Formats: sequence, structure tokens, C-alpha cells
Amino acid sequence: MALLDDMADELAQMALADEARSGDDKIVANVGEILGSSSQTLQEAYNTAIRVRRAEKRAKELLTKRLQEQKLKSAKDS
Repeated sequence: MALLDDMADELAQMALADEARSGDDKIVANVGEILGSSSQTLQEAYNTAIRVRRAEKRAKELLTKRLQEQKLKSAKDS
């Protein structure tokens, strides 16, 4: 259901942004608990969105680091 995924992803983005801003690493879990008390389906979609967004961030960081290293190596070789 697109509505469910959209809502879950929006909440995940908001929670991750709050976590980054505040340093409160419990906010993501707290939101998940609130969702679970009313809708297990939305909680599961939210948890999936959190995992996907965190995985995407780690992958982008790795690829960015590799690109920077390759540029440095190319600059040294020139």
C-alpha cells in the first residue's frame, strides 16, 4: 500500500533527522513503540524504512570515501 509506505518513510525521515539534530538515539525506538501500540503494520513499515535509510546512508558514505581516495590517488599519480 503506497499510503502506508509513504507515511512510514516520512516518519522515518523525521525521526532520523531528529536523532541527528538532538543526539537522542532513543527517538527512533520511541516512535516505533508509539506506532506499534496502534498499528503493528505501520510500525513494521516504519522499522523497514529506518533500516533502508540507514543502509543507504552507510553505502553512500562508503562510495563517497572510495571516490575521494581514488581522486587523491589519481592526483598523486599525475
